[in-house]
Formats: sequence, structure tokens, C-alpha cells
Amino acid sequence: MRDSLKQRFIAGCDEKTEKKGDNVGLSFYAFFKNKNDDPELLMEAATWWIKTHKLDHFEKAVKIKQLILNDM
Repeated sequence: MRDSLKQRFIAGCDEKTEKKGDNVGLSFYAFFKNKNDDPELLMEAATWWIKTHKLDHFEKAVKIKQLILNDM
């Protein structure tokens, strides 16, 4: 996963946990606008989420952040 996408995921996880606490769940769609303005980046996120890590549709933000930090 490219660094800019990792940073987007980390920032999104931080934002959601600050607002809703450590128990908040996210989908990879949460890191994108409702418009599909960058399908290549969306598919990269989906591949990382679904194929690489075999994650459920919704996962805890703290888990996603830790997976990304472990990949860095």
C-alpha cells in the first residue's frame, strides 16, 4: 500500500477514535468521499483490506491503525 494511503488510514482512524472512542468500527469506504473520484486508490485499499488481511467489512479503528503501523 502506498504511503499516502497509509497516512490517510492513520489520520482517519485517529479522527474517528478521538470523536467516538476506541470501540469505533470502520469500513475501508470510510476513508473515501462518497464519489468514486480515484478508483485505483479505492481498489488498492480494498485489496489491502479484503485480500491481504482478510478483514471483515467493519473493523475497529485501533486494529486498522495497528496493522498499518506494523506494515510500515
